[in-house]
Amino acid sequence: MEEGKQMIMDSLGGVPIGRPSKPEEIANLIAFIASDRAGTITGTEYVIDGGTVPTA
Repeated sequence: MEEGKQMIMDSLGGVPIGRPSKPEEIANLIAFIASDRAGTITGTEYVIDGGTVPTA
């Protein structure tokens, strides 16, 4: 399993944070978006890739 993860990381050219995202990290964002605290957030795109794709 670790070998497969490493192959994916290598094919992406590495991930700046040094590891893939954890399922809990994705779940935390989903829980926030579904909560009342995010009630005024609209039309937003969240990129969860550890910095692999440059955004600015």
